[in-house]
Amino acid sequence: MPFINFTDVTTLLLALVLFVLVLFLGKETHKSQIPAIMLFIFLILLVCHAIEIATMPNISEETHFQISRSILVDFIFIFLSFISYLWIDDIQSKVENKKSIDNSLDWFWKRV
Repeated sequence: MPFINFTDVTTLLLALVLFVLVLFLGKETHKSQIPAIMLFIFLILLVCHAIEIATMPNISEETHFQISRSILVDFIFIFLSFISYLWIDDIQSKVENKKSIDNSLDWFWKRV
């Protein structure tokens, strides 16, 4: 059984609500470091799930499915965290009149 089981609906909804709240906090404070923290947390969760699946000697099929699904959800949250980091960084750079770290998604932000 994974230590954070994203196959459980309540855990997944709790993680999603926490992600949205952190994203809102980062947007309101104009700090790109806040979504970056969430990105690192999900990266750590991915590493922990990968270590967990690699070190279990006799793993049942159900546990393997749960950990694999949790790794998939980790990847989805990592992608969303990275995109939200770039978005908040763009907002922060416009507020502070600084150059953004990466301007390659300007065409996307103009449509959002």
